[in-house]
Amino acid sequence: MAKAPIITPQAQDFPRWYQDVLAKAELADNGPARGTMVIRPYGYAIWERMVAEVDARIKATGAENAYFPLFIPESYLQREAEHVQGFSPELAVVTHGGGKELEEPLVVRPTSETVIGEFMAKWVQSHRDLPLLLNQWANVVRWELRPRLFLRTTEFLWQEGHTAHATEADAAAYARRILHDVYEDFMVSVLAIPVVVGRKTSDERFAGATNTMTCEALMADGKALQMGTSHELGQNFARAFGIAFQDESGTEQTAWTTSWGVSTRMMGGLVMAHGDDAGLRLPPNVAPIQCVVLLIRDESGAGERAALIAEALRTAGVRVRLDDRVDQSFGRRATEWELKGVPVRVEVGPRDLAEEQAVVVRRDTNTKSTVPLAGLAAAVADLLGAVQSSLLDEARARRDTATVDVSDLDGVVAAGRSGFARVPWPVVRDEGAALRAEALTVRCLQSVDGGVASDEGDDTAAYVARAY
Repeated sequence: MAKAPIITPQAQDFPRWYQDVLAKAELADNGPARGTMVIRPYGYAIWERMVAEVDARIKATGAENAYFPLFIPESYLQREAEHVQGFSPELAVVTHGGGKELEEPLVVRPTSETVIGEFMAKWVQSHRDLPLLLNQWANVVRWELRPRLFLRTTEFLWQEGHTAHATEADAAAYARRILHDVYEDFMVSVLAIPVVVGRKTSDERFAGATNTMTCEALMADGKALQMGTSHELGQNFARAFGIAFQDESGTEQTAWTTSWGVSTRMMGGLVMAHGDDAGLRLPPNVAPIQCVVLLIRDESGAGERAALIAEALRTAGVRVRLDDRVDQSFGRRATEWELKGVPVRVEVGPRDLAEEQAVVVRRDTNTKSTVPLAGLAAAVADLLGAVQSSLLDEARARRDTATVDVSDLDGVVAAGRSGFARVPWPVVRDEGAALRAEALTVRCLQSVDGGVASDEGDDTAAYVARAY
């Protein structure tokens, strides 16, 4: 009788495969309250790598980290009508505290434009106070009807940036800088996930924004995933909260604001963009463990030498883990590290060490090679770079193959079922109902040169796909 696979094959049931990987790779569990999640230590270690990389890029743009309250007075959201209307179905509202009914209900933070707007109005007085560039790492709550771990949960982790500027042009330029220099760069160079960068349609933009820009990635099952967004808020929130300043001539002006964010949804994207039927495949740049040294048997001093090998790799700058649990079978341990997606595995035993060599295994291709111990650190470093590039190339080739240029609605429906349909915007501009009937949405608009569209004109291209 054939042995059952450890995880469900992707081709058999992709959603079940995804859940299997999260469980078997020890990334996350469902929380006790519906729609919540527990991020396990290995999953959180990956998230910490993401946080460190994104945070460094955010700070390079001049933004500073701050923290704002989890509870927001309900009246704050009411002050920007389009914003509260957009979020109303997702709000969690606290009406009682300390055993008493509250005088004013408190909204559990769904996003912080309103509360940060209140304090921006307090902190901004002069043009010298601008730009005000703030970011916070926090949790948010949006009541989710169809939860899926990392992709859609009632509570999730994210960063949300909020800025105020003296001019519309400054605000627009900063929002685009975040989109490209922070989000796109991180997703491509660290997560090895190529993204389509474009403008959301007016129907899909953030509630209260004048322009929303997005990074859209294609998952292995042909569905799109919105990985991050950057919003120009115009003067909508500034007017509602009185964010005003004295310009150089002493005239009072209303500020222009932006907001932008990425979340633990990127964890789901990482799994679905690179995983295979053996589990995770982590790009080395985001892997908390880049290399595992796997001791086969602890004989003839092999354990001590394996520890020295691991230390030498660590000294060379590799994030390494020594697995010397020889009381467990070698096969079981090798499978565990495969599931966890560790990019490189170094296998050593008494026989290998006697010959001054080790077996090195690439997780992305599962290819093995024998490497002399004297050159092991350099070989592992080279392999890490090769794995990073290979995963990006593979994901880009899959996306490009699944991106089809079409010219009519029938072509959109056919191509959008398994990837991106790229179509002139006028073809689908008034076809929202027809697209929804096929579970398709316009993910973003691009200009003819492939950049973010500046408007929704006839010369823009629409990317249409099924989406998470």
